[in-house]
Amino acid sequence: MSSWSEEGPLDLSAMGITQVPRHVAVIMDGNGRWATHRGLPRVMGHKAGADAVRRVLRTAYRLGVSHLTLYAFSEQNWGRPQEEVTRLMELLLHHIRSEQVELMERGIRFQGMGSLERLPPEILAELRDFEARSSSNADMTLTLALSYGGREEMVRAARQLAEEVAAGRLRPEDINEERFKQHLYLPALPDPDLLIRTSGELRVSNFLLWQIAYAELYITETLWPDFGEEEFAEAVRQYGRRDRRFGLTR
Repeated sequence: MSSWSEEGPLDLSAMGITQVPRHVAVIMDGNGRWATHRGLPRVMGHKAGADAVRRVLRTAYRLGVSHLTLYAFSEQNWGRPQEEVTRLMELLLHHIRSEQVELMERGIRFQGMGSLERLPPEILAELRDFEARSSSNADMTLTLALSYGGREEMVRAARQLAEEVAAGRLRPEDINEERFKQHLYLPALPDPDLLIRTSGELRVSNFLLWQIAYAELYITETLWPDFGEEEFAEAVRQYGRRDRRFGLTR
């Protein structure tokens, strides 16, 4: 990631942006197809996808987005060919290490979300160390969903609540949305306002199933490695035109 030292906030009015979402979540899809279309190994698509992460993170930061959550590796991705999983883990370790200086300079907090104990020990140790060192950063929060699944997250929460009931610490009638939320991976993370999905697929792929209940959706045919500042800004522009009623009438 090159220095951001000469980059300030973007001019929202000049870009036609009327409202910036507090939290943007992204399903980064299309790395493999991007590589296949170019006759390249799939790992090259993942490397190109890492460049898109840098562009989107930088744009979100300059637009004033407070939280950016990226679907980096799902629970189901463990079922991919072992060679691809190994290369993905190597890329993940490399990028966690290589981006730390820039993220710390910009006051960006880093955190992981998911069944992180399934990650290779070296990656988990690096991730936990960076989480701790960046925990006081307050300008923006970058969350990577790793070994993550929405159904798995909710089953985990339900199991923990059931254990509390069985132990006599909780009455079933006291279980409500707020108490359930406290058992999610990151209960303090605000619900996404905007969910972006690249590559044109019309599904949410087990991502943040509880949290995206009222998120606005932006679906694009663009493959993730080709996604950048202009289209991220377009997603935010469209978000500003939506009438968010949260099930109410106006």
